[in-house]
Amino acid sequence: MSDNPSHEQHQPNRLINETSPYLLQHAYNPVDWYAWGPEALQQARELDKPILLSIGYSACHWCHVMERESFEDEATARLMNDLFVNIKVDREERPDLDSIYMQAVQALTQHGGWPMTVFLTPAGEPFYGGTYFPPVDRYGMPSFQRVLQSVADAYRQRRDAVDRTAQQLTALLRRSAVEVRPLDDDAALPTATVLNQATQTLGAAFDTRYGGFGSAPKFPQPMNLELLLRRSHHSSNAHLLPLVEKTLESMARGGIYDHLGGGFHRYSTDAQWLVPHFEKMLYDNAQLVCVYLHAYQLTGKELYRQVVEEVLAYVEREMTDSAGGFYSTQDADSEGEEGLFFVWTPDEIRQALPPEEARLLELYYDVTPDGNFEGKNILHVPRDEDVVAHLAGVSVEQLRETLARARQRLWAVREQRVKPDRDEKVLTSWNGLMLRAFAEAGAVLDRDDYRQHAVANGEFLWEQLRRTDANGRVRLFHSWKEGRATLNGYLEDYAYLADGYLALYEATFDPVWITRARALTETMRALFLDSAGGGFFDTASDHETLIARPKDLLDNATPAGNSVAAEALIRLAALTGDWDTAEPALALFRALGNTMAQHPSAFGRLLSALDLFLAPPKEVAIVAPPGPTAADDLLRLVLAAYLPNCVLAFRSEDDTTAADLVPLLAGRDTVGGSATAYVCERFTCKLPVTEPRALQAQLTA
Repeated sequence: MSDNPSHEQHQPNRLINETSPYLLQHAYNPVDWYAWGPEALQQARELDKPILLSIGYSACHWCHVMERESFEDEATARLMNDLFVNIKVDREERPDLDSIYMQAVQALTQHGGWPMTVFLTPAGEPFYGGTYFPPVDRYGMPSFQRVLQSVADAYRQRRDAVDRTAQQLTALLRRSAVEVRPLDDDAALPTATVLNQATQTLGAAFDTRYGGFGSAPKFPQPMNLELLLRRSHHSSNAHLLPLVEKTLESMARGGIYDHLGGGFHRYSTDAQWLVPHFEKMLYDNAQLVCVYLHAYQLTGKELYRQVVEEVLAYVEREMTDSAGGFYSTQDADSEGEEGLFFVWTPDEIRQALPPEEARLLELYYDVTPDGNFEGKNILHVPRDEDVVAHLAGVSVEQLRETLARARQRLWAVREQRVKPDRDEKVLTSWNGLMLRAFAEAGAVLDRDDYRQHAVANGEFLWEQLRRTDANGRVRLFHSWKEGRATLNGYLEDYAYLADGYLALYEATFDPVWITRARALTETMRALFLDSAGGGFFDTASDHETLIARPKDLLDNATPAGNSVAAEALIRLAALTGDWDTAEPALALFRALGNTMAQHPSAFGRLLSALDLFLAPPKEVAIVAPPGPTAADDLLRLVLAAYLPNCVLAFRSEDDTTAADLVPLLAGRDTVGGSATAYVCERFTCKLPVTEPRALQAQLTA
């Protein structure tokens, strides 16, 4: 929760009964807030008042600013209460509402962002909107009070014009959600040419000096990095891997990375990854763990493994509920200042550390009296270890040992500071991303603690955020907090969790995870598939009726539900041999092939799914005699290698049920009583092998 002085001055409003930390942050505003729901919409209709819809999220810095400046202000609140029915929405809880009304704001203003302020008719149709509005006229923007008065006047005095705008915008929103394009079963599937065009376009946008794509502000874009890793592996394009490595190393050395506590901040405000926006998001860290893990598989560089382990340690320590779920975000602000928790002065460092540790740490992390952020220092690594060691007059080994001690001491001191707020709601979709990260790290690094963490999370989500509907279908909730699951699941919940469960199967080889993934994809196809227009809708067919049914196709900070659904369906098809399962993914590829090639930065995850299909997936089944280590050499070879288009199944020879649940294992037996691997591609299998060297040859053929 925010440290809000208005808590002592006001009685709580309706938001006090919500579970969202973002809504609870506004529960003591003098604004007569409603959460989105029938009560608020009915009130707007009965009073014939326009709706003021305010959308944000708990880690949003400018959302906090607007709250302090406007929503806590008595005069502004009176205007809002007199003129509007006021609704507050957490975009992370209601991505459907956020998607619909963000499109409206972008259509009206040509830009978007949060906080988002949208004015609606009582029917929920948007007619005016924007993002942040200041309390007084500044930045070339009108004051929020002036906006309120002008919008209310327009609604009362120029109602016909307001209604026309609302109807036109609503029609636009409905058209954009109807179809990808009419389905054509005879349309050709995209070829590798699309992938080659996409990588060329991404390469042209690469920042050769600092890594990453474009200029400031600079976002990590893990999905695009994953695509370049894949293509560097599958094509002869030798320049792609250096682009990824330059980016990963620059981020790991930059201020966007928390060098004391682990974890990545949201983005860098500059081009060189130095000054971040300090919030930490679960979804960023989940995706970046996977990128660094895959780069480690491909290159063997210890820096990448170190980052993976430090980020996962941060998630275990800071972002895990005792019940097994992962929290959503950590705020940028503490004590009312952005970044205060993370930055240092030389005096603070010298008080915390012995002189020699302070000297080396300041030199290595470029700590100066002037600082690099509002007079203080964001720790970053501008010079290589050997250069710093030479400047300091110590060996590289001495430098490393001293820095390890110094970081631990400095972290302990930082732990005594007032920490940034944490949004402790558990979102099914984002948990699916982090579930995959822990599962893959457990498999690749052979870490049982990571596997156990992934299993605990997978069980938690199945037990706490799943129900069975009247038709016997598995249904998901979207959000959970303090034992209470709320909100019907969206496409992203089903797709991300199915994807996470498939990764968990390949980390544990417990067939229950495939069974659960299949149940989720069956619900996805039954309730979300747009059989006429292609792709999946974001909301189920029995979801609350809104002014449009959104269908997100673009990979942004989080991957589109459609992209992850496509990848999960292809992986499931490869494991089960039922390629009809993948048909919705192929329909998406047919519909979006040309668009993906032209705008690859908006389709990074979907392009990776296309790469998975075109490669095609190698299906590896390993069967071993009973015994806990009988197949270790074969399994370790497959898991340690970078094989992005491989699906892996395993059973012990005395397990008579696994083949029924995982058809890839059917008809497979050991050869000569030894652990045996079968490598197949699309219904054609190579000879079974029992030696790691022979398996290696088949995997790389």
